[in-house]
Amino acid sequence: MNTEINWTALSVFIFFFALVTVIGFLATRWQRGGNSHKGAHLDEWGLGGRNFGTWITWFLVGGDFYTAYTVIAVPALVYAVGGYGFFALPYTILVYPIVFVIMPKLWGEAKKHGHVTAADVVLGRHGSRALESAVALTGIVATMPYIALQLVGMEVVIKALGLTGELPLAAAFVILALYTYAAGLRAPALIAFVKDVMIYIVVLVAVVVVPMKVGGYGNVFSSARDAFALKGGATGLTLHPGQMLPFATLALGSAMAAFMYPHTLTGIFAAKDANTIRKNAIFLPAYTVLLGLIALLGYMAYAAQIAVKSNNDVVPALFNALFPSWFAGFAFSAVAIGALVPAAVMSIGAANLFTRNFWKPYVNSQVTPAQEEKVAKYASLVVKVGALLCILLMPTKFALDLQLLGGVWILQTFPALVFGLFWKRLQAPALLAGWLVGIVFGTWTAFADGIKPVHSLLIGGDKFTVYTGLLALAVNVVVALVAQAVLRTPLKTAYLKA
Repeated sequence: MNTEINWTALSVFIFFFALVTVIGFLATRWQRGGNSHKGAHLDEWGLGGRNFGTWITWFLVGGDFYTAYTVIAVPALVYAVGGYGFFALPYTILVYPIVFVIMPKLWGEAKKHGHVTAADVVLGRHGSRALESAVALTGIVATMPYIALQLVGMEVVIKALGLTGELPLAAAFVILALYTYAAGLRAPALIAFVKDVMIYIVVLVAVVVVPMKVGGYGNVFSSARDAFALKGGATGLTLHPGQMLPFATLALGSAMAAFMYPHTLTGIFAAKDANTIRKNAIFLPAYTVLLGLIALLGYMAYAAQIAVKSNNDVVPALFNALFPSWFAGFAFSAVAIGALVPAAVMSIGAANLFTRNFWKPYVNSQVTPAQEEKVAKYASLVVKVGALLCILLMPTKFALDLQLLGGVWILQTFPALVFGLFWKRLQAPALLAGWLVGIVFGTWTAFADGIKPVHSLLIGGDKFTVYTGLLALAVNVVVALVAQAVLRTPLKTAYLKA
């Protein structure tokens, strides 16, 4: 990693960062929705007026889903373990049929009843404050380390520019906090256009230019193969037999969890109609192609003879080694902006949960729409500060461990949020019992395994390794079904009578 400031790269970086800052503040009055005549309103600040069409939603959801940490971490994982690191590809293929089937129905329910968050949907469907609080708390806790990891991605490229200390990172997030406070969801939605175009340019140039400079793709794969052979163990260009089941379950569980997070649901609830969501489920796989190309950067690093102390430094080191300074600055600014978009949406999603599902029911039940928006704005600032402190005061590995746990936790909200769309037999007490057991079992199992995403089961003398979150979800569902069988009472909610 650079120890001297690369002034050319830094100048390009500052230019594009300043550009998106201006765009963020200008977004305040962009795409005003149907509630604009009412003044301040949480729908306007937190969901962009529920007025985003196909293209805006495509860029917003894509920019929110494919984050800066994705650009840094996926090649780093491929660099470290080889083919196993490509689990993100089937995961992002499986997720879109789930979006196509589930999310239009969920959007319709939210739109009809004025729901802003997943916990709102659960409360409206089941009338249970306890279940609402469980879903809201899970969403907030699972989101915090996710925001912190966006800071990790930004921190990596800032250091690659030769900047040291924590001040540049803190300054970047102060700017993010200010324009998110002012413009709400419109800021990341508008910036996502710039971010995605920049990322596409960077990746498409890299997958053409890097192989040309290192002897072609044949040398890329042979260099990676030889490097993995020296490492031994579970590394390699392709999966070992023992990796296939954990690979498959990790992809499936991650796909089921992806749109349970507050930030991805915020993008869905902001769409103007259900057809917009269906179109995006069809078009968003284009990002999966991009992700596959990004992952290949991990192999290219071996052909370029890149050696790093931390795997997260692979992508910045590759660009610093093979590209002119101005293009490295462009690439680093694309990654940094790629942190701003999801971090903004994540903080907004967490703020919406706090405002609607904790502040309103437990602090001020008579809160006005304008007061809701103000509380959400302040909450979003607190969330960002919390994420920043997490990175500044805690080891990066701790944030990564928490994010892995966050995936296990957020998956436990799947039954409460999704099952009711298709099957209304499960009552709130049963769902709450399943959620609690799933959370406890998943957390205990993950810690027992050293905060690893997979767990090994011995069945009939054979070992089966599966994704911990999916295993905890299975326990969750079984407990919910057993609890419902014990209850054996008819479901009575105002939602079903509506």
